[in-house]
Amino acid sequence: MKRARRAAPGPLPVLGLLLLGALPGLWTVLLRREAAALPEPRPPAEQPPGRWGWGRTPAARGESGGGGQKTFRTLLAVPAAATDREERDGEERLAVTDSQPPAETASPVERGIFWSRELEEQVPPGFAAEEAAAWLSAARAARVSSLERGGCGRSSNRLARLSDGSRACVRYGINPEQIQGEALSYHLAGVLGMQERLPPMALALVEARGRQWEPVREELRGSHWAEGAVVSLTRWVDNLTAVVAPAPWGAEAGAGRRLQPLSAGELVGLPPSQLVELVQWSDLILFDYLTANFDRLVSNLFSLQWDPRVMRRATSNLLRAPDGGLVFMDNEAGLVHGYRLLAMWDPYNEPLLRSVCVFREGTARRVAELHRRRSAAAELRRRYRAREPLWARLGFLSERQAELLQARVDFVHRHIAHCRAQ
Repeated sequence: MKRARRAAPGPLPVLGLLLLGALPGLWTVLLRREAAALPEPRPPAEQPPGRWGWGRTPAARGESGGGGQKTFRTLLAVPAAATDREERDGEERLAVTDSQPPAETASPVERGIFWSRELEEQVPPGFAAEEAAAWLSAARAARVSSLERGGCGRSSNRLARLSDGSRACVRYGINPEQIQGEALSYHLAGVLGMQERLPPMALALVEARGRQWEPVREELRGSHWAEGAVVSLTRWVDNLTAVVAPAPWGAEAGAGRRLQPLSAGELVGLPPSQLVELVQWSDLILFDYLTANFDRLVSNLFSLQWDPRVMRRATSNLLRAPDGGLVFMDNEAGLVHGYRLLAMWDPYNEPLLRSVCVFREGTARRVAELHRRRSAAAELRRRYRAREPLWARLGFLSERQAELLQARVDFVHRHIAHCRAQ
């Protein structure tokens, strides 16, 4: 036994050398096992065009990659830590993994009445402020190279090509208050924080012998525009498509049923693309109520009395950009003209506003501030005078119209408070 103990240390140097030589092999095996445990990288799946014609990838919409559109019911049914793959619509898509937030955070509504921040981030940006300012500056300085009929609404309007290569719709109102309403509506959208949904708009003075209009002097004679008239120049936007009112309004009104409030409970199961559109519709309906604009969805509702299928047709003066963003077109019925006809159109405008009980938080905050300070007309006047050089040619709201604007802001504020209290 003593000899065995003395002999035991003998092989240690040899074993040490053997182990040292085996280390690279062991290290390689471990690396291979670790690599095998990781999922293979997959190229992003080609996303089919959405129901609303977006045709954009999840990354382009700001959504997380690696997964298809899921309803919120589906998200609630899938365990948060699941890593199995599921088959949906013929495509293999990853289920929710533990790297994603819990299912309950996917709710499209926060604090009961506000669209979630994640959902708002997916709304197409529209006309960025810097881009709009650059176009307005260029349009005011440019000369009108040509005037064409068609494409801009009424027969008195023209499609203008400007010397900088851009195009604009030139709107000549039946009376000046329509152009005034167009301009004031555009700047009220700025006060409310939703001006990116309206094409950039500037006023222009028709002067046949002036520098801006001199190249189209002959066309002006055929237009029957009055010398010295104020017209609006609205940026032309290509590839816009018609918009049909979504189910919350189109289906109910089209079936002759009373409009029901669009609330958080009504949104369960809707796909992200439809929710993104509803975010924009909530702003549109609030905006049209404040301006008393009857020449959009309200005119469709009015026409139901003799055309029960009108809600299945395109909504007036509302178009969709290729990225899915809504464009609030032709707002000349707003404010001045609309306020003269409140008795006729408010029976449609008010129920339409009451049908919305989910809002962009930023919009609700601005309405609350205008209500608290009672400053709706003052804020609009300040912005209009600062940003429109020709504002004095058309003037501002009358005292009575300014009071009506504040009253409608107060009404919207009370409605938002009512939705919060429910």
